[in-house]
Amino acid sequence: MVIVLSGGGTAGHINPALALAEELRSRGHEVLFAGTPQGVEARLVGQTDIPFTPFEASGFNRRHPMSLVKGVGKIARSTAKARKWFSEVKPDVVVGFGGYVCIPVARAAEQMGIPVVLHEQNSYMGMANQFLSKKARAVCLTYGECADQAKGAAEVAVTGNPVRRSVVEASRAEGRAMLGIPEDGLMLLVFGGSLGARSINDAVIAMKSQLLARPNLSVVHITGPKEYDRARDALALTVQEQQRWHLMPYQDRMGETLAAADAIVSRAGATSLAEISALAIPALLVPYPYATEDHQTKNARSYVEAGCADWLSDAEIGTEAFPQKLERLLDDEKLRAAMTEAARRQPTVNAARNLAYVVEESAKQRLIK
Repeated sequence: MVIVLSGGGTAGHINPALALAEELRSRGHEVLFAGTPQGVEARLVGQTDIPFTPFEASGFNRRHPMSLVKGVGKIARSTAKARKWFSEVKPDVVVGFGGYVCIPVARAAEQMGIPVVLHEQNSYMGMANQFLSKKARAVCLTYGECADQAKGAAEVAVTGNPVRRSVVEASRAEGRAMLGIPEDGLMLLVFGGSLGARSINDAVIAMKSQLLARPNLSVVHITGPKEYDRARDALALTVQEQQRWHLMPYQDRMGETLAAADAIVSRAGATSLAEISALAIPALLVPYPYATEDHQTKNARSYVEAGCADWLSDAEIGTEAFPQKLERLLDDEKLRAAMTEAARRQPTVNAARNLAYVVEESAKQRLIK
């Protein structure tokens, strides 16, 4: 089969698409990618050998009517371009992961009778997916509670959020060796997504003395590139302290880093949660409060209600609630074991396989017709 994937805007849309691409290619399918020429998708897909075709697409600002005119014009032109492209590559199915670029790509597929499958990573469906779900062959979800937003779809399935094999297959031993963490030590991983999170950084920095007072604890603290210098200066780690507090601006090898951890403090973005879930790491989540429709809080609540993590709001992180919850997570081995067991019951580790099955079945129905 020839399968076109499309998504844009954030790495949260692209990483699950690339995870699905790995699964589909392992099954012998040809995978192509459609995204915007200047978006993060161009860079991330460009790091693979998946053929990439660019399409212009943009959102609009309700306060500036001309942005709507320009946005609609781009979508119309890109829809026509996608139809021409489809006549050449002849896809059996198109899979959209969110972002404005999915609209012209999926509309072209609809117009040509090509089935469209959508994947939603968050607990609240994005605008593009809500719009396209009306005519989609299938909508695949990470969280079942947003199923009522997939209006008009022929099928709705909860598949989980696909995670790349470099994360799923990472091992604790590899991660510990890479980071220089003793096998019998306790490791706390702190990160705030690709750009970092100042509130999380500040809260953990404020606990420096308490955390380093634990002789068996190592902290791996990924600050985000823009936060690194400020965090380094605030921590003022001695050479001896640096042996147990590993401060870094970013980490390219997140799979091994996650696998090495015993506990995590993190935001609740779709990709972060999927990776934490895939490796079943106990976590304290601090959702980013300004995400669209507050979807990170919804993500966190769903995961916490399943017993996989604890959480607190960003507004609470400067209060005593944060050190109390973090110390409980570090001290209570039974709590961490329960969170790990609950996380293993989530569909995440098989999400790429689950989604690939829906994609294949949707394509087969077109072939039968």
